[in-house]
Amino acid sequence: MGLVALIVLALVALFFGSIIFNVFWNLFLPLFLWMLAGMFAGRILRGRGYGPVGDILLGIAGGVVGSFVLSLLGLSFFGGIVGNLIVGIAGAVILVYVVRLFAREDFAA
Repeated sequence: MGLVALIVLALVALFFGSIIFNVFWNLFLPLFLWMLAGMFAGRILRGRGYGPVGDILLGIAGGVVGSFVLSLLGLSFFGGIVGNLIVGIAGAVILVYVVRLFAREDFAA
């Protein structure tokens, strides 16, 4: 009986470990990388960034915008660490450019 319980326990741990790994890899890692991308985009576009909170929000919004734009272009194959950084930076640059088109002159300068 003890061996069966040990096997069942190992299978349950493997199942939940796989779920936790997938949640981390597919949700938290891209969010973290998009936050970094916001910092890079802020430095590229402004030279000093938009402050820590502004860079984080810019990166997350840029990652969403970048993913949407690339999916419209049929280029949704970007993944992994480098791909998520590229998507986040490209989306953040697009987002800041659009904001600069419609906002006051000094808003996103």
